[in-house]
Amino acid sequence: MKKLNLLWVLLLALFTVFYAGNSYAQQSQEDTTATADMGEIEFTTIGSKEDSIANSKIPASKETAVDSVKNDATVAAATSEPTSLWVTFGLGLLAGLAAFFLPCIFPMVPLTVGFFTKRAESKAKGIRSAIIYGLSIIVIYVGLGIIITLIWGASALNQISTDGFFNVFIFIILLIFGISFLGAFEIMLPSSIVNKLDAKSDSKGLGGIFFMAATLAVVSFSCTGPLIGTSLVAINTDLLTPIVVMFGFSLSLALIFTTFAIFPSLMTGLPKSGGWLNSVKVVLGFLELGLSLKFLSTADLAYHWGILDREVFLAIWIVLAILLGVYLLGKIKFSHDSDLPYVSVPRFFVAVASFVFAVYLIPGLWGAPLKAVSALVPPLATQDFVIGEGSGTAAAASHSETSNKKKKYADFLHIPHGIDGYFDYEEALAYAKEVNKPLFLDFTGHGCVNCREMEARVWSDKEVLKRLKEDYIVVSLYTDDKTALPENEQFYSQILKTQVNTVGKKFQHLQAERFGTIAQPYYVLLDTEGKELVSPPIGVEFKIDAYLGYLDKGLSEFANKK
Repeated sequence: MKKLNLLWVLLLALFTVFYAGNSYAQQSQEDTTATADMGEIEFTTIGSKEDSIANSKIPASKETAVDSVKNDATVAAATSEPTSLWVTFGLGLLAGLAAFFLPCIFPMVPLTVGFFTKRAESKAKGIRSAIIYGLSIIVIYVGLGIIITLIWGASALNQISTDGFFNVFIFIILLIFGISFLGAFEIMLPSSIVNKLDAKSDSKGLGGIFFMAATLAVVSFSCTGPLIGTSLVAINTDLLTPIVVMFGFSLSLALIFTTFAIFPSLMTGLPKSGGWLNSVKVVLGFLELGLSLKFLSTADLAYHWGILDREVFLAIWIVLAILLGVYLLGKIKFSHDSDLPYVSVPRFFVAVASFVFAVYLIPGLWGAPLKAVSALVPPLATQDFVIGEGSGTAAAASHSETSNKKKKYADFLHIPHGIDGYFDYEEALAYAKEVNKPLFLDFTGHGCVNCREMEARVWSDKEVLKRLKEDYIVVSLYTDDKTALPENEQFYSQILKTQVNTVGKKFQHLQAERFGTIAQPYYVLLDTEGKELVSPPIGVEFKIDAYLGYLDKGLSEFANKK
């Protein structure tokens, strides 16, 4: 039983922490926060004379946007919301389940059962108290989620999630969490708070039960804090994310503790506390360290620091995966670890999985696409050496030589798969008119997980890539790029309520003004006059046939206009 539980714990920990960002791809079929927030903004009706961002230095007019734009945004949000909430809730459940098997929480099960056993005057009252205890856990954690939402707000959470320095901050926090889980130190709340709550939990009535639940939340903070924090930042944050994550997280803990409080005999089936609990914590520590690099990478890409290129990122992951495997085999021992007399079968297989993952990553050092983790690692364009293509910089430069003049922003922005595209809307539209080809607008971002996954899974398809290379003029508009605009190109955006002073804000303004959303990825097909060929545009679409159908429909509409 002990071995079986350890296997499940480690597997759940791997899924919860490492794949949190990747699994949330389903949630972000459209950025519901961005779309919902835009409902409070008055969109302007854009005519052909106003299509240029350069002409947008004058504040936008107060005319209301065309109803269809708002309706399309509303439909997109409504369509994706059920999926996003269920995925978010599921991640919260898994995080709560993993947290239960951490050394801060697992040993508290007997104490909790003893608490209710001593208080219960009858079986019925014992069951009622246990249920109230479970509900108290949910109220405490969901209340924390509501507080987070009220303090930051949906818009702020969405904006800071793509901010470079915020991502550096999250990197530092996750780095601290990871080091803490390895046993270097404990993250604990002040003991005075714990003592006060513990004293109040001895009181009779509902208050005592509630404070018993609050004591659990405070005492276990050193374990649950990192898990909750990781769950919140590893997924795209919207208005309900903190609340739903906290509800799923607390529901797992509440159901487990309530069940054992009602049926104390079930405790006999639990494994005894021991060194395996700390092993689970250390595994989570390694995964926290690996996930933290994703946030540093986002900032690195947005500001073009060049400190965490793809091969550096992968090299660190490979080393962490190998160290994790070596640790699980008992060859590395941390301060809180007990002696490992032998390696259990489940532990052995998890170690093998870690080694296999490291081996899988190694070809990526020479340019292998690594589709399984493409949404988390930096794009291939940041790689210094790719077999068969030369350096990423040289390859990118060669793609820009088809035009007589250097393409705007091409020295620091790139499009994958050798697509010879543009990075400025006006420049791309002018070239589309020149060669009489439709325009493919790719609203993307350096920190957009789904954008990278779309490029790896869908754009890499032979037929899709053929359409993009031969039939469309592709323009990738990075809405989170932090490169400063020249002063003569800066202006105040009424629709974004901010000064447009970076390349990213310039194209975020374009997307918000023209299409009523700031979601990424967002793909729009335009004719040579800048008018939509297919309405509404699409976002995440992992079905290649459907994506091809969208591209082919655009080509058909463009041909009919000739």
